[in-house]
Amino acid sequence: MSAPKILQPGEIEAFSSAIPRLHLPAPDVFRARAGRLRRIAPDHSLAGYLGFVATIADGQQSLLDGLPDLPGAASRHSEQHREQGVPPIATDRWPRDLLWRRLARTLATEVAADAPAQARAVMDRIAGSGDDWLEEQAAALLALDLARVDIAASTIIGAALQVYWVRLARGLDPAGIARADPPRLCPVCGSHPVASVVHMGGTDDALRYLVCSLCASHWYLERVKCSNCANTRDLGYHAVENPKSAIRAESCPECHSYLKVLYRNLLPELDPTADDLGSLALDWLMSDEGYARSGVNLMLLQAAPAPGKAH
Repeated sequence: MSAPKILQPGEIEAFSSAIPRLHLPAPDVFRARAGRLRRIAPDHSLAGYLGFVATIADGQQSLLDGLPDLPGAASRHSEQHREQGVPPIATDRWPRDLLWRRLARTLATEVAADAPAQARAVMDRIAGSGDDWLEEQAAALLALDLARVDIAASTIIGAALQVYWVRLARGLDPAGIARADPPRLCPVCGSHPVASVVHMGGTDDALRYLVCSLCASHWYLERVKCSNCANTRDLGYHAVENPKSAIRAESCPECHSYLKVLYRNLLPELDPTADDLGSLALDWLMSDEGYARSGVNLMLLQAAPAPGKAH
């Protein structure tokens, strides 16, 4: 396999107008996640949990496939919002439809049989939960107010919110969405990325995109730039064993944060959420070296993000 193409800042700007700035989520995003999780689970130290998240992803895809169009996202995305750079379905502004609560209860019921024994009571609790509690948990989770989040229930609640926001995002026109401002947050919903991905093939070959932890949209960010504070000097790249691994952590000496980079030009099947979960050893390495995680994975909440709130 040939070495990955490295684009320097000058080269990037030379054809910046041709760069696809945004990719909305794929219709099979959860199916791809489930498949990747099942490929990496065997012999993994977290095999049981990865398998359970694959089951959740199967349920998410089934729910997504059965959802009708969700009207309103495009019509409410006014010209004023576009001019102001406001994400069209920003989590702190968008009025959540009660549909998402049904998604949460349905998903909890469907995955309960395959849940680890200690998690089945949590699934039952979510399935029978009241509206007020679900809304309180959703608000806390979307704001990353972890002191108010029921961590045991957060995976299913986060999964239901992902289905809802992916469906909303798929109804938008990417051409009408402003660039991310600040660049570290999703221009579609305002959430943190789960990781970044270097694409392979097509017009975005070898370009780096941040991937939203909530709506799964991809937005462009230059390589060799801190995704948290935009610093371009002395960034470090870390791997657990092989320095040329397809999964590395990009660290910044200015804000002391890191975000994983997945190189699909080295391993095309990489999935941001699945491979973030499968590479927790890299998180432990970065923590030992004094860096804070800037990415968020709703399937396994860890620490609060590095400096800067999501909303």
